[in-house]
Amino acid sequence: MFRINTDLHTHTVASGHAYCTVNEMARGAFNKGIKLLAITDHGPNMPGGPNVYHFGNFSIVPDKLYGVRIVKGVEANILKDGRLDLTDEELGYLEFVSAGIHRLTEHKLNNKSDYTEATIKAMENPHLDMITHPVQREYPIDLERVAIAAGKNNVILELNASSYNPNKFKTRGIKSESLKLLKLAKKYGFKLAVNSDAHFYDIIGEYSTLNFIFESPDFDSELIINSKAENIINYLDQRQKRLNKLKKTV
Repeated sequence: MFRINTDLHTHTVASGHAYCTVNEMARGAFNKGIKLLAITDHGPNMPGGPNVYHFGNFSIVPDKLYGVRIVKGVEANILKDGRLDLTDEELGYLEFVSAGIHRLTEHKLNNKSDYTEATIKAMENPHLDMITHPVQREYPIDLERVAIAAGKNNVILELNASSYNPNKFKTRGIKSESLKLLKLAKKYGFKLAVNSDAHFYDIIGEYSTLNFIFESPDFDSELIINSKAENIINYLDQRQKRLNKLKKTV
């Protein structure tokens, strides 16, 4: 199987419906051979999710635990008009910002057109790095339009392993749509990330549900930005330089 030594989408107890601490997640990542782990707890609009203070205080967490590089991030909630449930100032505290559409977050989005427009608008935020689970049955989007916007705004689109976990209540993903992302990434020049969306330490780096992706004739490892920790460390460095430059021009 294609080997990946990072995970850019994981949750701790702070998300309200996950079951491990940062320390437990880091130790689990080390045991799985993961070199870089992004902690991306849900934004505050998620029921049971953390207060904004959680993100403002994230800097106290060490950059490394058990030898694993800890990336301090968020999975923000996409709301009406593409707003996120953290302000730009609050997003500025973080190293990595992902966002997705979730139930019970008062997003006030009602149909495929709404989901698509909000996702595209969210990608115009310079802090946003990745759209989580863009392929999902409950919130279908126009993948072609979102792919164009991803290329234009240099935003990563996710291949979410949890979306195909047979042990979950229901399967969120659509295999034909996830496979389509491989072709769209080549066509529009954006990167993909393979992530676990782990809510428990033992699921970190568990990507076997995406074997259908890795076995596709359209699969190209060069499309996967998080295949190596070095790739993400370089991405984060360039990201910070870009945001610093943006601050100077505002």
